[in-house]
Amino acid sequence: MGAMSDAPTDRAQVKRLPERGRYDREIVDAILDEALFCHLAWVQDGSPRVVPTIHARDGDTLFVHGSQASRTLRAARDGAEVCVEVTLLDGLVLARSAFHHSMNYRSVVVYGLAREVDDPDEKWHAQKVLVDHVVRGRSDDVRMPNELELKQTMILSVPLDEASAKIRTGPAKDDEEDYDLPIWAGVLPLRVEPGDIVPDPRLGDGLEPPENVTRYTR
Repeated sequence: MGAMSDAPTDRAQVKRLPERGRYDREIVDAILDEALFCHLAWVQDGSPRVVPTIHARDGDTLFVHGSQASRTLRAARDGAEVCVEVTLLDGLVLARSAFHHSMNYRSVVVYGLAREVDDPDEKWHAQKVLVDHVVRGRSDDVRMPNELELKQTMILSVPLDEASAKIRTGPAKDDEEDYDLPIWAGVLPLRVEPGDIVPDPRLGDGLEPPENVTRYTR
């Protein structure tokens, strides 16, 4: 997907601090692919709704996972207009003044009409994409959902036609008169790192974690 010099729509245009806006699909895709979960928002009966859930990108489509038992999600599946947001926190920006404290981050906002994935083949494919989004190659290692489990699962499809990224990097931006204050300032980087692996207590003898777990990265 080639670079876009302008946001696809007015509402996808970054208004506040527009210099942080990014509309290149490669940047948008990379952030969506790295983020582990998203927030899905929509309006139902005049009231806002938002839920945290799992997402996965498949080309120009964003799959969003849910449950058929969710009454709120059922309202979003029939062509409702939704907003999907992800954020990656990269660091705490500690300034000399409280006002200029900030965070380094990468975020993406997607607008679009949600469609429930009900075709069996597409739903199976979407479920595989979602599993592999969490751990690359995991769908090849596990028992994938049976027909009953798929019926209990809701997957929404949202096109990536309206998407923009917003990114902050770099040090604090203090007022010029504050730079001489005897106060430490800088960036405290933050990132997602795996800890020590904890085997399931009912794990069978002789089973070792696969490489996509022992070498896990985002």
